Amino acid sequence: MIDPVSRYEYPEAWVSLCRDEGDLELVSRGMAVLTSDGKVLKRGFTTGTTAAAACLAAIASLGTDDLRSVEVRTVAGIPVQVDVEAGNGKASCRKYSGDYPDDVTAGIEFRASFVRFQSQAALDVGAGIGRWDRDTPRYRAGEPAISTTALECILSSISEACRARGETGALVHLEAVDGARIALKTLNGRIGVVGGISVLGSTGFVEPWDDHLGQDSIERVKRAEKAVVTTGRVGLRFARLRYPDREVVLVGANIKAAMESRKEGIVLFGLPALIIKFIDPSVLEGSGYRTVEELVMSEKGPEVLRSSVLRFKSMYPGHGIVIIDRAGQVMEGVP
Repeated sequence: MIDPVSRYEYPEAWVSLCRDEGDLELVSRGMAVLTSDGKVLKRGFTTGTTAAAACLAAIASLGTDDLRSVEVRTVAGIPVQVDVEAGNGKASCRKYSGDYPDDVTAGIEFRASFVRFQSQAALDVGAGIGRWDRDTPRYRAGEPAISTTALECILSSISEACRARGETGALVHLEAVDGARIALKTLNGRIGVVGGISVLGSTGFVEPWDDHLGQDSIERVKRAEKAVVTTGRVGLRFARLRYPDREVVLVGANIKAAMESRKEGIVLFGLPALIIKFIDPSVLEGSGYRTVEELVMSEKGPEVLRSSVLRFKSMYPGHGIVIIDRAGQVMEGVP
């Protein structure tokens, strides 16, 4: 059985431990993940998928006062049914977080309203959605804190709803209820997002992180003949493409435990943020930058990357390291 979200092939031993055919069906559709003891944990939907559902429903509900569900194609390409409350061009959708208990944006409500039909899909961003307080390598000051993948999902959902009505595009207003207060529980303030939450989603799904970051992940690293450990979903995707013959394990911030689980044979692979902070926790001190991403994208970036790789090799001489950008291109590394 292959997870359609991550493309991870579950070991047959895991599958055989799950006795519930309904649970296995959820896993096969990407709506849940299978753990090593046969337990199934449900995935949730990201803020990006939730916002997309609200925007789609705002258009789909024109002419009706009781729309309860819409189908959204997630960033991962998997269509999902999302519960909404919509009617006559106004829609509400609350974020479902599955079996991830610590999601601070769980249950947040997105409200969308149809403004007008026009030549292309467009979004009018309102209250509760944060904005960048300065220019960054990927965003300009004042722009909404909506990731590229999330925005693509939202706009494609608007376009799909328009096509169903014989229209080419529409303007939709979107806001996050109580987003400014909820954002105070996140790290937005540290990275320069003010006034609300970020709208994110690299796959469209919220992962039930417990299994991926638990003891089993370290055991998988120990057992593998050749292991690649990565810190997040982007790294996981590109590591499986780059290393099809190796065991790829998502460890999140548990890099130290993974690297110390064996003396050699591991490649640390992924985006710069967690990796460089792990290698040098004080890397941002005195740099003038708030995030590792900004530092790496600056003129100091090449030297920071080189010195981080050299420092890692002195810390773990038996292991390799590859740092990539969001497109999967290698920035620096010693495999």
